[in-house]
Amino acid sequence: MKCLIIEDEVYAAKHLQNLIANATPTAVILDVVDSVEEAVKWLSSHNEPDLIFLDVQLADGLSFQIFKKIKIEAPVIFTTAHDDYALEAFSLNSIDYLLKPIDKDAFARAIHKFENHFHNAKSINWESMIQLMNSTKKDYKKRFLIKQGSAFSYLPIEDIKLFFSEDGVSFAFTKENKKHLLDDSLETLKGLLDPDRFFKISRKCIVSIDDIETIHPYLNNRLKVKMKNSNIDDLIISREKVKAFKKWLTK
Repeated sequence: MKCLIIEDEVYAAKHLQNLIANATPTAVILDVVDSVEEAVKWLSSHNEPDLIFLDVQLADGLSFQIFKKIKIEAPVIFTTAHDDYALEAFSLNSIDYLLKPIDKDAFARAIHKFENHFHNAKSINWESMIQLMNSTKKDYKKRFLIKQGSAFSYLPIEDIKLFFSEDGVSFAFTKENKKHLLDDSLETLKGLLDPDRFFKISRKCIVSIDDIETIHPYLNNRLKVKMKNSNIDDLIISREKVKAFKKWLTK
């Protein structure tokens, strides 16, 4: 079995590679690509893999854009942190999906399903899938519930300049540089936010394009971001994300 992984989170990609190696030791991972643009390039210049693992939300947009740009016949297992992308329809169209964090038992069932029903199958109706995705409107997060003392309030998305994770706990930083505790993980937040407005620059930080003050070159071909009215000065964009980040800035 020859696999292609399309995933923009380095650690999620490594976890997926470990799951594949443990479940099917003879599997060959052809490559790992991290964006819509790179996926289209790869698929245009290589023979199709037997199976594609595809993250729903990539650094430069939703992965459904790939199917608009190139014809794909290989079966796909979607990976996502959210279940609000008409996942039931994926299953009806001979597609499986795995919710992050990916459970090894769920992964094994997906591989079993592929090996027993979809190996060498070329019957996926991608045109119907694209039409379905075009008709599914994504409702991005508009506000967050926060606790202030013994009372609750809400924080409008327009007031947030960045999200940050510390020791597994997520916080929202406002334009006034106030810090608010949130219940959602950073990976979950990534799927709740408008990708035209917010970008996950690292495992620990999501920034708003409206509040970026300066961007500077940094060591090892990375970038350093400074936010407006912020005392956080260690916002570093990894080398792997630089290209997607630059493209996001010029959408």
